[in-house]
Amino acid sequence: MTPTPHIATTTVHVAPPDPRRWIALGVISLATLMVVLDASVMNIALPQAQHALGITDANRHWALTVYALTFGGLLLLGGRIADTFGRKRVMIVGLIGFALASALGGVTWSAEILFAARALQGVFAAALAPAGLALLAVTFTDGREPARAFGAYASVQGAGGAIGLLLGGFLTEYSDWRWCLYINVPIAAFAAIAALPTIRESRVHTMSRTFDALGAVLATSGSGGLVAGFTLAADSNGGWTAPSTLMLLIGSATLLALFVWWQTKSAAPMLPLRIIGDRTRGIAFLIAFLVGAGMFGMFLFLTYYLQLNLGYTPLQAGLSILPFSISLVVVTQITSRLLPRAGPRPLIIIGMVLATAGLLLLTTIDGSSSWVGGALLPEILMGIGLGLVFVPMNTAALTGIAPDDAGIASAVLNTAQQLGGALGVALLNTIYTTAIHGSSMEPANLIGGYQAAFVVASGLFIAAMVAALVLPRKSAP
Repeated sequence: MTPTPHIATTTVHVAPPDPRRWIALGVISLATLMVVLDASVMNIALPQAQHALGITDANRHWALTVYALTFGGLLLLGGRIADTFGRKRVMIVGLIGFALASALGGVTWSAEILFAARALQGVFAAALAPAGLALLAVTFTDGREPARAFGAYASVQGAGGAIGLLLGGFLTEYSDWRWCLYINVPIAAFAAIAALPTIRESRVHTMSRTFDALGAVLATSGSGGLVAGFTLAADSNGGWTAPSTLMLLIGSATLLALFVWWQTKSAAPMLPLRIIGDRTRGIAFLIAFLVGAGMFGMFLFLTYYLQLNLGYTPLQAGLSILPFSISLVVVTQITSRLLPRAGPRPLIIIGMVLATAGLLLLTTIDGSSSWVGGALLPEILMGIGLGLVFVPMNTAALTGIAPDDAGIASAVLNTAQQLGGALGVALLNTIYTTAIHGSSMEPANLIGGYQAAFVVASGLFIAAMVAALVLPRKSAP
């Protein structure tokens, strides 16, 4: 006889609006700020870290992608853990773990230890980020409050990019690149202490606390294999057609297909397929993936262009990317006011057109012009464009989600963007390495690699724009 499957019962407690919810918004934004801060700080610090630890050009991207891989690969599991054990509690644990991993990265004596510390940062960020976004989704539910809250949240993340660029440049130039990791420790400590009295605990009360360990293994190993495959493709011994590359890519695709199949069979799936079944929500996740892939890769090579080709110091490079972040912060505030009237579709389409135009302009850099004549206008266009995209994308992905699914939906959104970033950086680094293969490492000979990477990144943005065209014309679900 077949045993009767256990069905978890769910009790949803609807609480009145928290009078401290706007203070909680500030604390949550600060807690998740480190995720953005750390990415932008490491972009600026990477050339110096690469030199100090003897990291090769082919492997340097691991300082960024190993973080994004563990972060993205475990986000779904992190979202489920936050839903079950309490989103506030899990966010605080994530803050503490992130601080400890950052300290380990700061004292590193080898590339391997740095990569391991970055992987640990991703593990704890995978708990922190979905817990924070889920707390926002269940805290702000009335009227226009969700759009205002997500707009403020997106502005803080945009400001975090700017702060990270400036702080990373300042610390790298006047102290040491290691302080770009140490800086997370006081931020995490303050956010954890501030969360205790200001944030209301939120969880899904279920009878079952089982977790999809097999799903986590399949998702993380499949994603990691794709990144490793893209990295091997940059190797001069065979490249894309090498048996090792093909085996990794095919094996990874198989693991990801098995992950999707397992989600239909698991009693407690990491990714309940109902989350991505809604058309608007599913397209929003796809846009997040494509935008993350193009944007993360763009920042990597723009940073190297500014420091290696234009001869900027780390602080000057940070200041030079600041117009992107300022444009993003300003436009997200405007977008949060336009969203209730316009809906996500037109804003995302217009935003992707502008962001794509900015990236295409970057393909024309040749090292002969100054930053003002070469990169300034593309940065502003991309900042304005993505400022129009992020708030409606987040709102389309999370508004109207059932309280039980808030954590997992937040995790899927973060997963899409982080895995997109990991795969995008690995892919674009391979495109760059292939384009300059056989050339000397003189700065002038690197321009072709930057241009090739920016062309592919533009193609990813165009794909996101096409996806936005098929969004429903209605407002967010």
